[in-house]
Amino acid sequence: MSALHLSDLLRRDLASDPIITGVTADSRKVAPGALFVALPGTTADGRAFIPQALGRRRRRPGAGRYARRRRAGAGDLGRRAPDLRHRRARFYGAQPKTCVAVTGTNGKTSVAAFCRQIWAGLGHKSASMGTLGVVGQKGDKTYALTGPGLTSPDAAEAARLMAELAAKDVTHVAVEASSHGIDQRRLDGVALTAAAFTNLTQDHLDYHGTMDAYRAAKLRLFEALLPRGRTAVLNADSDAYSAFAAASIMAGLGVMGVGERGRDLTLIGRQATPEGQRLTLDVQGEVRDILLPLAGAFQASNALVAAGLCIAAGDRPDAVIGALEGLTGAQGRLQRIGAETGRGEVYVDYAHTPDGLETVLTALRPHATGRLIVVFGAGGDRDRGKRPLMGEIAARLADVAIVTDDNPRSEDPASIRAQVRTGCPDALEIGDRRAAIEAAIEMMRDGDVVVIAGKGHEQGQIVGGTTHPFDDATVASEALSLYA
Repeated sequence: MSALHLSDLLRRDLASDPIITGVTADSRKVAPGALFVALPGTTADGRAFIPQALGRRRRRPGAGRYARRRRAGAGDLGRRAPDLRHRRARFYGAQPKTCVAVTGTNGKTSVAAFCRQIWAGLGHKSASMGTLGVVGQKGDKTYALTGPGLTSPDAAEAARLMAELAAKDVTHVAVEASSHGIDQRRLDGVALTAAAFTNLTQDHLDYHGTMDAYRAAKLRLFEALLPRGRTAVLNADSDAYSAFAAASIMAGLGVMGVGERGRDLTLIGRQATPEGQRLTLDVQGEVRDILLPLAGAFQASNALVAAGLCIAAGDRPDAVIGALEGLTGAQGRLQRIGAETGRGEVYVDYAHTPDGLETVLTALRPHATGRLIVVFGAGGDRDRGKRPLMGEIAARLADVAIVTDDNPRSEDPASIRAQVRTGCPDALEIGDRRAAIEAAIEMMRDGDVVVIAGKGHEQGQIVGGTTHPFDDATVASEALSLYA
């Protein structure tokens, strides 16, 4: 591991200049030689954890005097180094040669995973970083560097992971850029080759307050983080395309438009097939037909954004488009579950916003020769305005809607369900999520499609302050096995 004097990291002279062997904003990860950076977060202020960080130092032999000096100077250091969010990422230094980022309300995880797969198919050692953790890939072999976590890791952690990927000879990495992560400067230390935008719909207003502030956070990826002369890959079918294209041009970026209305990578036609969908594309003036082994118009859109990123990062368009035929879906993203039972099909998806739910239900309607059944809820301590909207969408697009608990957190689960049901008063209400999934599968007949929406890849359900083990895919598979 690298080591620097604190003066090198802060780029100024210091009377006391200890050697720093690591940087973290998590007081639980403080170790000998580590610099703890106390920053305000979304729910807690890192400065409140300074005593905990110092306590971890004091428990180590010989650390007492250093801990006391840190306590005396901690406040002064914070005042004199207001840009530590950015500087802490400089510590680790090394990064893969090609780094791209994708932002948007929906689709980030799929786009990052698709980039990783495309690059691996083209012979690059690649990785993706985001909601599903850090996943590396060489050829058809994948490995997890970390498990699922935050969409955008803390800046110091992101820099450390980048350095670790570079040490493993990873040359290409795709990073999910959440609005929280961009706003909190978590990606400021990442040297980007290209960046992409998928869509912008209501989400995270509990944090940003307004859609204008939410949009501004995402625009910062193109206005401040992507260097001039690079390429912004934008979903031209999004209502927000014009705003992102204008901001990118003003920031000195090239713009690659993709999608049905895209000028650079155009979706001419799409036909659903049992294997997925057949796409007809105009790739910079050349017409190509490919079989994309994924269901739904939104997955076609995600695949084209990923293709655009890989082309913008330097790979040949014909090779990138060919690699789309080998894609597999990301965990918990329109993930097909279970054994053949003759009772229809079951999908698990992370859709937890109005737009996400509408997109998934619309995508799966052509695959339901019988009924479309949806199990969904809404998270507690999050944007309450989207709850009735999701209910209305389920009532309008599904034949059967079952309202259940998502992650109620500190809120009363029954109250959340009641707010959702204002948009779908005729929906069934089954609070226990396992029971709701089992009920949906029990009522399923040949030709029906069941969608379990909201939690996707998550391995737990947060009730109060406790996370209980829970996996939608496992519960669905167990329920289906009763009818195999």
